[in-house]
Amino acid sequence: MRTILTLALPMALLPAAVAAQNTVAASGGDITVTPIQHATLQIEHAGKVIAVDPAQGDLSKAKPADLVLVTDIHGDHLSPEGLAKVRRQGAPVVMPAAAREKAGDAVPAPIETLANGERKTIAGMQVEAVPMYNLQRGPEPGQLFHTKGRGNGYIVTLGGQRVYFAGDTECVPEIKALENIDVAFVPMNLPYTMPPAEAAECVKAFRPRIVYPYHFRGQDPKAFQKALEGSGVEVRILDWYPSAPAPSGQP
Repeated sequence: MRTILTLALPMALLPAAVAAQNTVAASGGDITVTPIQHATLQIEHAGKVIAVDPAQGDLSKAKPADLVLVTDIHGDHLSPEGLAKVRRQGAPVVMPAAAREKAGDAVPAPIETLANGERKTIAGMQVEAVPMYNLQRGPEPGQLFHTKGRGNGYIVTLGGQRVYFAGDTECVPEIKALENIDVAFVPMNLPYTMPPAEAAECVKAFRPRIVYPYHFRGQDPKAFQKALEGSGVEVRILDWYPSAPAPSGQP
């Protein structure tokens, strides 16, 4: 089933944002995407709410989450305070072991710790952990910003749609090998992940039907969109950076 863009305005008339919210057709009702800031977003489907990396932006209007996904240990992904604001009482939190160790008692149970490649049904949804890491970029020679095995991207199946949140990553072999991805959220900020052109080449390798550039502070998502022209992949640019100062730590 093909999806329909909820706001069909010419890109030439718009800045980086085309909508505050977006939908993807799925069995049992549309999947609704709400960007909050940077890597923080909310997904809704069939009465369930998923919060992804609730660490930045205005979380006061976020709906109570039935499932929370945390990708990594950095402050733009892991925030016990932000997580507490969006988490429904008793809702499970999925995170890699390194994030659980860093959070300690600040994030109460239930917590599901997934390693790269693990797949589990959590809160009635199938969740698969995908490797996310750097191949070459790091703070200094011989070091990487994100080491293999530490963080997770995630694939969540909702209404027959496989939705992929890449997290902080370069275009690693495990991503190129992904199959049957319907919707993907792909990062592109330097020096931590990859530039728009590199991200576009990565998307061409695994060919999702729809891709949302996110986690792109300092980069031009329209360059990513242009690089994917003619690929058959639909690019949707949302407003990930409402007027607010950048947080301390990673940009």
